[in-house]
Amino acid sequence: MKNIKNTNPEKQSITEKTHRAFKKYAVTVMSMAMIWCSASPAFAAGDPLTAVNNLSTFIFGLIRAVGLILLGWGIVQVGLSFQSHDPSQRSNGFLTLAGGIVITFAKEILDLIIG
Repeated sequence: MKNIKNTNPEKQSITEKTHRAFKKYAVTVMSMAMIWCSASPAFAAGDPLTAVNNLSTFIFGLIRAVGLILLGWGIVQVGLSFQSHDPSQRSNGFLTLAGGIVITFAKEILDLIIG
């Protein structure tokens, strides 16, 4: 059987580049898999309820930040709607403003509901 040589050097270089890129990808995936499999669990010292409360406080802080951003954007929209006399933009601005208020005070609202 004869060895058929590729006469097109561009195709050969693309195949070699692809093969090299696949090798790098495979090595990266295998390395990450080995790191992930060899990771040992870290147990929290102390009360697990404290960790859950800290996580809850952090998440509600993020939600409050998003609410404040929406609140600011709603104020800007309402101001622009009064300037341009656009009623649809005004209604969207008030809806964004109301949504921002609800999201900003979500924890307090939940506390009132729960009791």
